[in-house]
Amino acid sequence: MANLKNAKKRILVNAKKTVRNNNYSASMKSAVKNVEKAVAGKDKEKAKDALKIAIKRIDKAASAGVVAKNTCARKKSGLTKKVNAMQ
Repeated sequence: MANLKNAKKRILVNAKKTVRNNNYSASMKSAVKNVEKAVAGKDKEKAKDALKIAIKRIDKAASAGVVAKNTCARKKSGLTKKVNAMQ
């Protein structure tokens, strides 16, 4: 258990940040899965709508520092390729 005041504060701050980061991460993963479901279901309009949401969520996660910029770019590129390849 922490004894110093600043150590106790760091524990509280880290707990808040962990919750926030988990929310960004879960939101991003759900959006990506929704795009992949739409692609698997061959529904192009639904996939395009889901892609817009997924890109927004991925960017938010990257700006919060939850995922790296290159990971963000790779995910967006891969999803966009999948949606564009649909007929």
